[in-house]
Amino acid sequence: MSKCEHCISRQLNSMKSLTKEELKRVSDCKTTKFYKKGDIIFDEGESLSGVFCVRHGVAKLTKLSANGNDQTVKLLGKGELLGQRSIISDERTNLSAIALNDIELCFVPKDQIIEPLQKNQVFSFDVLQNLAKDLRGAEGDLIDMAQKSVKQRVAQVLIYVEKEFGVDEKGYLNLVLSRDDYANIVGTATESAIRIISQFKKDHLISTQGKQIKIENLQKLKLVE
Repeated sequence: MSKCEHCISRQLNSMKSLTKEELKRVSDCKTTKFYKKGDIIFDEGESLSGVFCVRHGVAKLTKLSANGNDQTVKLLGKGELLGQRSIISDERTNLSAIALNDIELCFVPKDQIIEPLQKNQVFSFDVLQNLAKDLRGAEGDLIDMAQKSVKQRVAQVLIYVEKEFGVDEKGYLNLVLSRDDYANIVGTATESAIRIISQFKKDHLISTQGKQIKIENLQKLKLVE
């Protein structure tokens, strides 16, 4: 089992601000969990007993809408934490977390997060900054939903996926999403997402190979109207 002190994933989240002693306690009591693509990590309305740190793979946070459809709220990759807001606020989860592909998570018990929050000011401030960043991102998403066209939002998601998850040796996006996934992230019907992606391909903004997508003209994709 990898020690938290030597794990690069912690450098990507608030746990980088824990002291050596706090990190050792986290390392001694954490457990490793594996989920297959499509597995539910936790459900909306669940009471969590700790937080999850992504070591390998990608998870998506979803919200069940009034019409019974899942809206993808956020994608979480290596080093990101799942469930920290619910633990800190001592509330049930308002989102579900689902494995987007095969994923490895480290589970850290609640007390190993709450105690440092109360005693370690650097860690507390780092957590607050990350929560503020998440809130700013959520506000930006609401503005985008109101002001940007579906076509612009699809383009934005493609750009985001390339920026956050990179590309393979052939230039295809590392994170392979289904057309349903793109539709759920954007907040549109699957047929609409398929049509827009096909149009991007015709316009030579992207190329595809099965579910894989390669951005061919980033600048023009940014200017989609």
